[in-house]
Amino acid sequence: MSTEKLDRLVVLGSKGGPAVRPGGPWPSSSLVEIGGRNIVVDCGLGVTRGLVDAGMSLKALDLIFITHLHSDHLLELGPLIHTAWTAGLATPVTVYGPSGTHDHWLHFCRAMEFDIEIRIVDEGRPDIRELVSVKEFGEGTILAEGGLTVTALRVDHPPVIDCFALRFEHGGRSVVFSADTAFFPPLADFAKGADVLVHEAMLEEGLERLVARTGNGARLKEHLFASHSLAEEAGHIASDAGVKRLVLNHLIPADDPAIGEADWVAAARKSWAGDLTIARDGLVVELSGQKAASGEETA
Repeated sequence: MSTEKLDRLVVLGSKGGPAVRPGGPWPSSSLVEIGGRNIVVDCGLGVTRGLVDAGMSLKALDLIFITHLHSDHLLELGPLIHTAWTAGLATPVTVYGPSGTHDHWLHFCRAMEFDIEIRIVDEGRPDIRELVSVKEFGEGTILAEGGLTVTALRVDHPPVIDCFALRFEHGGRSVVFSADTAFFPPLADFAKGADVLVHEAMLEEGLERLVARTGNGARLKEHLFASHSLAEEAGHIASDAGVKRLVLNHLIPADDPAIGEADWVAAARKSWAGDLTIARDGLVVELSGQKAASGEETA
């Protein structure tokens, strides 16, 4: 029996937006294990626990990609790396992110300076600031190394200008993340033929309850429609791209008791007839053979 590790996608946090509620899902983060690399995509609150629960050793932290600087994609970047460091991380970590990511990391290190300095002296740890390198990117190819290629496409997420979809390719397999975006037709060409498209999704029928709960009213609702995609629109992108599987993720709303998986499926099925998975925290999609280990819906 082979013990070779299968390439896989693990959704660590499946909700859109930074708020967390009792028993609800966590904000955006995912793990892509492909070509022997451990790739974290976005670092919303809960990413560290999600990685541990997914069975990844924090000492194996390798590559981190941040799609944009909204807090539900960035808040736990520093704490993830620091926690991995306290767990024994002693190998380099590279963080790829848009303009401002380097500043964010520097400010985190300054805020944690007392703790970092004392652990280096008292516990004999390597300097975390020398282990981590931050590379800021724009559109185009941002990494080509050991057969792994990562490319970026700027998407439509106003008022954020630097928000990027990401495509990961290795050994003939490909995973595309839409990042946060309004309906953006050029994304279909970017995702053309991908094995998996992870696309954000919103259900209009839940938005009134969401804004009422949050308290931002009309202004929040205006932002949601200007900056995010409905599930049916995600289906259009998947259909035009000819992907093998669509994973609806960054769900808005993700924790409305009146909305279930069937509602997401019905919305996506208006425009997408292929393999479909509705994300939830801990969902695993194998990239070898395209089987969803849990939470799968392929009706």
